[in-house]
Amino acid sequence: MTINPRFEGVSPIGKLPDDRVFLEDVWQGLSATPKALPAKYFYDAAGSQLFEGITGLAEYYPTRTELRILDEHGAAIAATLPRGAALVEFGAGSTVKVRRLLRHLHDLAAYIPVDVSGEFLNGQAASLRRDRPDLVVEPVVADFTQPFALPESIGNAPRAGFFPGSTIGNFRPDEATRLLDTFGTILGKEAWLIVGVDLVKETKVLEAAYDDASGVTAAFNLNLLTRINRELAGSFERDSFRHRAFFNAAASRIEMHLVSQAKQEIEVGGRRFGFSAGETIHTENSYKYSIASFQGLAGSAGWAAEDVWTDPDGLFSVHALRRK
Repeated sequence: MTINPRFEGVSPIGKLPDDRVFLEDVWQGLSATPKALPAKYFYDAAGSQLFEGITGLAEYYPTRTELRILDEHGAAIAATLPRGAALVEFGAGSTVKVRRLLRHLHDLAAYIPVDVSGEFLNGQAASLRRDRPDLVVEPVVADFTQPFALPESIGNAPRAGFFPGSTIGNFRPDEATRLLDTFGTILGKEAWLIVGVDLVKETKVLEAAYDDASGVTAAFNLNLLTRINRELAGSFERDSFRHRAFFNAAASRIEMHLVSQAKQEIEVGGRRFGFSAGETIHTENSYKYSIASFQGLAGSAGWAAEDVWTDPDGLFSVHALRRK
């Protein structure tokens, strides 16, 4: 849920206005078989607020577990990075996690947070500058899934990347491989990368994290329909869909769906789409890895596994990778 953290998605593509891109993505997704919608559209104001609630739930272990790893092993993680490095955080969002590393990094050339949301990014950068006046903070507004230029001001400083939150799990393995290779292209030779990765575990633990007893994740998923109604002239009735989350062991991923409770037709932006009873809209995947399987994926993208840290229960992992 990264931007999460968990559900952080990619930026709008092309040159169309955001609402037009949103509309065409919804049309395409509801015309597909099976139906699907991009998880990046979870994050309107209400969705972001609901996600913040999710991160504090007893069932939702990833956020607090990763923070625990960063608190307990932050010094060791920071020690793997080259001295005088420029630290690039992909999909930066909040600075809550990176601050765990920055407290152990006093000789950085610069911290470079990267995100598509310029207003939020610059606000977070300003806050960090106030708290760390010794630190050069150079925000970059960019889609981190595509190559972008780093600030010229960092010169030839060694490069390191930071990609927390298990956001890597929101990409299919082939997409994750390409993304890690893109990070390598951006950071360059001999770069380092710190990545948060959620681990395979008991199915009941995984499923509870995405289908909590209090229904916050269900509200988060269903809010996507509310957003479509509001922004794209949709006619979804929320009560005619229900939230479903389950672990697909064959694909090693959690899937989230919205399940139609009856045969029905809905309209979005002047187009109509039919649903049969029990038909679903696939809204999100979150892939889970073993330590070995993630290190193998990273290796195929040109990264060598150097170290890994986990919590005592083996729920989550933080990996240090070095560009081959």
